This record gives sequence, C-alpha cells and structure tokens, in this order.
Amino acid sequence: MNIGILRIGQVDSHVISRIQENLNVVFPETTCTPITETLPIPEEAFNKARQQYRSDIILNKIHVYAEKEKALDRILGIMDIDIFVPELNFVFGEADCPGKAALISLWRLRPEYYGTTSNIELFVERSTKEAVHELGHTLGLRHCSNPFCVMYFSNSIFETDRKQSLFCNKCYVKVEAIISKLE
Repeated sequence: MNIGILRIGQVDSHVISRIQENLNVVFPETTCTPITETLPIPEEAFNKARQQYRSDIILNKIHVYAEKEKALDRILGIMDIDIFVPELNFVFGEADCPGKAALISLWRLRPEYYGTTSNIELFVERSTKEAVHELGHTLGLRHCSNPFCVMYFSNSIFETDRKQSLFCNKCYVKVEAIISKLE
C-alpha cells in the first residue's frame, strides 16, 4: 500500500517527517511518502460563528486530489487548524470509510492547547495515533470498543492519550486481510 502525506496550509515539516517515520513502523508493508505539493486551506470551509473549519469540506478536497493520484492508495491530509463536523464541537480528524482520503488536524493535539508545557514527543505520539486511526477508517475499520486500540473513538485528548498507536488483535487481523487484498 502506498500512502501519500499531503500538507494542507502551513504545517511543520519536522512533525510530518516524524509522523511518516511512525506510520512506516505501524504499517511495515507500506510506503509512506510526503507529497511535495501543498493544498491551500479552503476558505469555504471556515465557519465564522464557530471560528473553526468544516472537516468534511476539507476531506472532500483531499478526496478529489486522491482520485487524480493513481499511484497512491491512500492520501493523509495533515493540517494545523481547528476542525469540526456539525454534530460535534471538534474533531481530531475525519476519513472516508472505506476510501482513499483521510485528514488529521494537529491543532488540538499540542499539549500547549490544554495549558501544559510543550512536549514534542507527546505531540508526535498523539499525531501518530490520529493518523493511524484515520488511515484505519480508509481501510474500512469502524470504531473499536477496546479503549486501548488505536481505533477507539477519542472524544477528548485524555482518550487519545490512553489508547495506543497500534491496532488491537481483532482490528489488526482485519487490517492484515485488507492490506493483503490491496497487494
């Protein structure tokens, strides 16, 4: 499986590199590479009342991009703005389930967002968990009931911190079966 990492707006390249390294560990049979092109943040996604961006509108832009990129099986968009879906106050990410497009936001993954000191390792760990989670959705995985599985739904940063960046055994078996079909 080939995963492309697409920067949307301004995103720290060091963080993207670290997420890429970690994705190569979680998905060892895949190739994960950054895409040189950067997509602009779609202005039409901005909601003035909420001061946030609609993730579904941005995900649709990634989806359109993914359809043109035949050499890549999945596109992971990474952005550093606050995103939401209408039913929720915020989301850490969103993805086609199943599909080719996924999106994560780094905005609420930084420890500083919650009033604590900057911690790059914790920030990268959280970012990796959300990237793996959304890519899991592109493979057709739903949310898992195991609170330690990366596919568990995170309603708060505490739930993100509790879960691991890996799939539980049940979800891992599904991932292996899906990836083997792609090859």
